[in-house]
Amino acid sequence: MFSGIVEEAATVVAITRDGGNVHLTMHCSFVHELKVDQSISHNGVCLTVVEKTADTYTVTAIRETLRRSNLGLLRVGDRVNLERSMLMHGRLDGHIVQGHVDHTARCTAVHEADGSRYYAFEYEADPETARQGYLTVEKGSVCVNGVSLTVCHSKPDRFEVAIIPYTLENTNFADIRPDTVVNLEFDIIGKYISRLIKL
Repeated sequence: MFSGIVEEAATVVAITRDGGNVHLTMHCSFVHELKVDQSISHNGVCLTVVEKTADTYTVTAIRETLRRSNLGLLRVGDRVNLERSMLMHGRLDGHIVQGHVDHTARCTAVHEADGSRYYAFEYEADPETARQGYLTVEKGSVCVNGVSLTVCHSKPDRFEVAIIPYTLENTNFADIRPDTVVNLEFDIIGKYISRLIKL
């Protein structure tokens, strides 16, 4: 479980394809603290450390993960938002994030707003996915590339988020431009409520 508070935007140093799987090798400042079997959120996708060296670690994304996320689009040199799993004795600064990406979305616009930036995203939506809780609500939470954010201008298939300078400097939001594909995880509480209503 994660909170959507990104620790670092790390660099992809190697990508290896193995059948339908992709092995991603990353470099980050806390490699020495990691261990094999540990869960880490990568652009909002929970992946397990399968190998480690002195300055890198490797995770594996399977076909289903690649289908639902932007990890298959990564290239060597790209930056990826990282978050280690939540410590249960600390504060929950973001919102409850599982690391189970629901959808990808495409950035449609970026504009400045007195020191912050607004990012607009659009995703494929239909009545059935909306009934499953794959939607946003005004002032609700959404996880974009692993970053916990507050929704504004929510529509059935699009929404905006406002990014403060700190988030811009410490995540890969600085690399997002119109047409960039990002990962979305919708709020788990909304998904449970939608499921209960259906039952």
